[in-house]
Amino acid sequence: MKPTVLAFDVFGTVVDWHGSIAAEVAQLLPQVDPIAFASAWRSGYKPAMARVRSGELGWTRIDDLHRMILDQVLVDLKIDHLTETQKKYLNLTWHRLKPWPDSVRGLTLLKQDFTIVTLSNGNLGLLANMAKNGGLPWDLILSAEVFRHYKPDPETYLGVCQTFDLKPQDVMLVAAHKDDLEAAHACGLQTAFIERPTEFGPRVVRADLGRESWTTYHAKDFIDLAAQLKARS
Repeated sequence: MKPTVLAFDVFGTVVDWHGSIAAEVAQLLPQVDPIAFASAWRSGYKPAMARVRSGELGWTRIDDLHRMILDQVLVDLKIDHLTETQKKYLNLTWHRLKPWPDSVRGLTLLKQDFTIVTLSNGNLGLLANMAKNGGLPWDLILSAEVFRHYKPDPETYLGVCQTFDLKPQDVMLVAAHKDDLEAAHACGLQTAFIERPTEFGPRVVRADLGRESWTTYHAKDFIDLAAQLKARS
């Protein structure tokens, strides 16, 4: 049974966060290793969300969590010459992440036959700016901010179902991360794993790209997924 709605993880699945951040850091901070900087910034992502999910922090947007992590990375790397304006601009790098080469074409193909939405931990303003900058053709932008829960809380996946008044099996999560897909699968959603071998940068070889028995689809990219779903070309 084909799904009605495709809900997409965004960071790493639709856009190249590591390459995009490294490129901007290389311009603003030529004295640092941009690959290491991008990895360090992202490494604080899940721990920061865990503080919100546990109740240690009240609801906090990803933009604000990104800034908290950035401030610590700058301290750790002893970078103290940036102005507040420069820090704000750097933090907004996440709004300017570049799509993977197949993303716009693949999403456009999938949109012909399915409703395509985001299901990202990114906040609404971030996702809207990213879509505008990257030409991402979403039908609807949904975010953890809407549900006041971060993935992998069930409220996020089931929130998509409630938004469209659909049963979980009528919604499919599309993601490059198996922990995200496992959580969606546990909620009854269909799942599609997308291979993104270079998501974590050129120094990391992903060992988790193999097919799993519990995923509904496994695709090289969005164009491959569209072909598998027999979307019109």
